[in-house]
Amino acid sequence: MKKILITGALGQIGTALTARMREKYGTENVLATDIHKPEGSTVVENGLFEYLDVTNYTAIEELVEKYKIDTIIHLAALLSAVAEAKPQLAWELNMGGLMNALEVARIHNLKFFTPSSIGAFGPQTPKDQTPQVTLQRPTTMYGVTKVSGELLCDYYYHKFNVDTRSVRFPGLISYEALPGGGTTDYAVDIYYKALEQNAYTSFIDRGTYMDMMYMPDAVEAIIRLMEAPVNQLINRNAFNVSAMSVCPEDFEKAIQKHIPDFKLSFEVDPVRQSIAESWPNSIDTTCARKEWNFSPKYTLERMTADMLEKLNKKK
Repeated sequence: MKKILITGALGQIGTALTARMREKYGTENVLATDIHKPEGSTVVENGLFEYLDVTNYTAIEELVEKYKIDTIIHLAALLSAVAEAKPQLAWELNMGGLMNALEVARIHNLKFFTPSSIGAFGPQTPKDQTPQVTLQRPTTMYGVTKVSGELLCDYYYHKFNVDTRSVRFPGLISYEALPGGGTTDYAVDIYYKALEQNAYTSFIDRGTYMDMMYMPDAVEAIIRLMEAPVNQLINRNAFNVSAMSVCPEDFEKAIQKHIPDFKLSFEVDPVRQSIAESWPNSIDTTCARKEWNFSPKYTLERMTADMLEKLNKKK
């Protein structure tokens, strides 16, 4: 990777990934793009940035040619809860944008990454230690777009030899960007509210286990996968990755080690709860570990300490 274009660079993953890639590959070699351009954004102010609507094929191609891009990291998408509220928009953005980016990658012979999700699984998928290859019948529009995206990336690899790569991310937890409409967003918001209010009301019910990962591990997973030799990869679209399987009460206990008076209560959102219940409790990451040495560093306890420290500094 010498010249990298990141779509959706102002989102939760994009904010952290852009900063890390600029640090690793050079500020002048990482072009951040998004459909928004907020004032004061470090992504916008600390390196190359261009406005980009990924549903516009020509706009993507023009930037690829202008900056001599060799790698696309395609992150632009609507997340699970928002996608369920706006299914037509979710299909147009998640699939239309992906198709455009893949076509540009095909024509210009680019390396390509886009994230999938545990949302690609469904109620009939095995719940515990979900295998790499298994039944995928999601019941949400977000999940439908993620399964379709996995298949489309596989098609472009097998049909056109585009070097497509992907991971199925679990819930991602970050101090760098606010939640953006995902089902696992409670696991981010709970830290903000712990510091602001000493309490949190969870929209996900007690005892609901979902896979999670701290953003630094997610960012390093993308970089490690993209740098892996092509002949090592078997399950390229998309690898199961995760660091921990946790429920809301687990976060409560971890936070109470630092904020003893912190209290957790529940006001369940039926829509997001039903989405959560359609996802696995835990997934098997063996293939990612074997094929490209996936190895997350953060446990729940280590992540909690770091989240609270970093958010305290942002106050």
